[in-house]
Amino acid sequence: MSKPIPRIQKHMTTSPHSIGVDQTVAKAHDMMREHGIRHLPVLAGGKLVGILTDRDLHLVESLKDVDANTLRVEDAMAGVVYSVEPETPLDEVVATMAEHKYGSAVVMQNGKVVGIFTTVDVCRTLAELLHSRLAK
Repeated sequence: MSKPIPRIQKHMTTSPHSIGVDQTVAKAHDMMREHGIRHLPVLAGGKLVGILTDRDLHLVESLKDVDANTLRVEDAMAGVVYSVEPETPLDEVVATMAEHKYGSAVVMQNGKVVGIFTTVDVCRTLAELLHSRLAK
């Protein structure tokens, strides 16, 4: 007997940190460092408009004549965000992330960010599933 595929809401990180589009890159970097995270959903007026990763920050900060204290998040973020609803099956999310090499999926409900599912969450989920389904 097979078990049903879990939904993303069971494995996502709830209430993720986010940042405003008008904040500085330095502020974003400080937030990531302080909270030990690598992805920040970017909001404008409460709406998701992008995603900023630690990789984006390192790239931008390595450019000559870039001042992280004045450069705004909107100038460093990716405007294309992979987002899903909480009821999306886990296998669908993971397959899409792998196919497109996305580092995260932002979980949205009623136009609001309610969670994030990153590659670290994928590893935790895989470990949990292997342990619960195979280690008997």
